Amino acid sequence: MACRAEDLPLIRPMHLGDLPAVMALEVQAYPHPWTAGIFADCLRAGYSAWTLRDADDHLVAYALMSLAAGEGHVLNICVAPRWQGRGHGQRLLAHLIHIARHAATEVLFLEVRASNLRAAALYVAAGFKPIGRRPGYYPCPDGQREDADVYALSLAEP
Repeated sequence: MACRAEDLPLIRPMHLGDLPAVMALEVQAYPHPWTAGIFADCLRAGYSAWTLRDADDHLVAYALMSLAAGEGHVLNICVAPRWQGRGHGQRLLAHLIHIARHAATEVLFLEVRASNLRAAALYVAAGFKPIGRRPGYYPCPDGQREDADVYALSLAEP
C-alpha cells in the first residue's frame, strides 16, 4: 500500500500549548530531560521550534534550533521511541536546514552523545561533518559524564 502525503505527520510551529506533550516525550526519551522552563525560554526567545504530529494530532517528534549572526545551532531533535526508524528525524532535520538556508545561515552546529551512533549517522547522511569533541558534556544516569561529538554543516554557497 502506498503512503499518501495526507497520511504523513505534519510539521507545525511549536507553541507554549504544546509543552505538556513535548515534556511527556522529553522525559520518555532522555535520562536527563530538558525542563519545561528551558523549552518555554526557547519559545520566548524566538528560536525555530517545530512539532511533528500525526493525523490524530498526537506528538510524534519535535525539533529546536537557534539562529543568530549567520550561525545556527540544532539544539534538540527528539522522535517518540515508537515512531523512530521511520524517517521522522530526517524530515525534521531537513526542515531545520531549509529554515536555516532561508535565514542566510552560513553554518549549522550541533552536539550529539558520542554513544548515539544512530543520531550521528543521521547527521552525517545530511552532510554534517565532525569537527571536534566536548569532553564530559552530557550527564549520565550513573553520575558520570559522556563526551559530545560536535558536527557542522556548511550552508554557504561555494
